[in-house]
Amino acid sequence: MRRQVTITPLTKDAFAPFGQVLTTEGSDHFPINGGMTERYHDLADVQLAGENPRAMISIFRGQPYALPLELKMVERHPFGSQAFMPLHQRPFLVTVAPDENGIPGTPQAFITQPGVGINIGKNVWHGVLTALEAEGDFLVVDRGGGGINLEEFFFDEPYLISRKQGALNSG
Repeated sequence: MRRQVTITPLTKDAFAPFGQVLTTEGSDHFPINGGMTERYHDLADVQLAGENPRAMISIFRGQPYALPLELKMVERHPFGSQAFMPLHQRPFLVTVAPDENGIPGTPQAFITQPGVGINIGKNVWHGVLTALEAEGDFLVVDRGGGGINLEEFFFDEPYLISRKQGALNSG
């Protein structure tokens, strides 16, 4: 007689001996990015060796921004990279800027292909999560641990981010 394994519904309690179920339901959350994004914070205990640093996996729920967009602020994380993987099939906007003697230089803006994520290197100036078209969930992997891992820079004069005239819609 063959040994049987019966499939059962996945629940947090049933799976707890093996790891964590990644869901926004019942998870700690709080608003970020001026209230335009809801962060479902630290959803998994990523196991790492060594002292102090640890990886975090979160889901960020981004509210859509309209273009053109006024870029007033960028941020960077000196102790770790930050990966964003959309959990939907829509493009999103990525804004980055080179470092020029400790402050951001001229920003560059990119639009992703649907379903394509990014990993922003540590200490790289970047804009906030910028969903387009509709609310979107993003799986985010970033660093937790000691030290202040967020630096913000507010431009004296904002930049206006827009599509090229005559560009095709991204959707």
